[in-house]
Amino acid sequence: MKNWLTEFIGTFFLVLTVVLSVHYSPAIAGLAIGAVLMVMVYMGGPISGGHYNPGISLGVAIRGKISYGTMISYWIAQLAAGIIAAIIGWLLIGRPETTGVPPLTHMDIVRGLVAEFLFSFALVLTVLTTATSSKTAGNSYFGLAIGFTVGAGVFAVGSLTGAAFNSAVGLGVCLFGLSAWFNIWIYIVANLAGGIVAAAIFRIISPEDFSGN
Repeated sequence: MKNWLTEFIGTFFLVLTVVLSVHYSPAIAGLAIGAVLMVMVYMGGPISGGHYNPGISLGVAIRGKISYGTMISYWIAQLAAGIIAAIIGWLLIGRPETTGVPPLTHMDIVRGLVAEFLFSFALVLTVLTTATSSKTAGNSYFGLAIGFTVGAGVFAVGSLTGAAFNSAVGLGVCLFGLSAWFNIWIYIVANLAGGIVAAAIFRIISPEDFSGN
């Protein structure tokens, strides 16, 4: 229960920060999103691992650090948090049509998939190497690395895809109205594919973590 609740809380504040910062401070939204993710990772890392992202949970499950049953429970918590955060966003600043923020109504499919995949891959690989590797065990910088990866991605491709890199964030921004519902599958496919490939690459670059398997 404590793991599920931690994943819900961390994902909730991540998605809520996305919708609020894009509305109030779009020019520096990447800083706000990266900062809140960093803080939530430090908060929940010792409890649930601080995933807040289905792609990360998938990568960590493939890595062997959580069971697939635990992964599914994390997914439920993360997606539920994305929905609740979008609803709270409506309550705080109104429905999307009243915010003045233009929604991402069209996303080039190929470019969207590539951009979301690349930064999802970078994010999951960063998590695996800084938070699950024996070579970096006990470090105190994992939250910074994870938060800055997302922040950099927001600045790099935010105008192209909305910069979700996270199926729960994708669900939240589509429900809130910052992105069209047609785009949801791109956020889901790219995020999960990034988690799978990152886990495969981690196995190649960190074979010592699998020597006992």
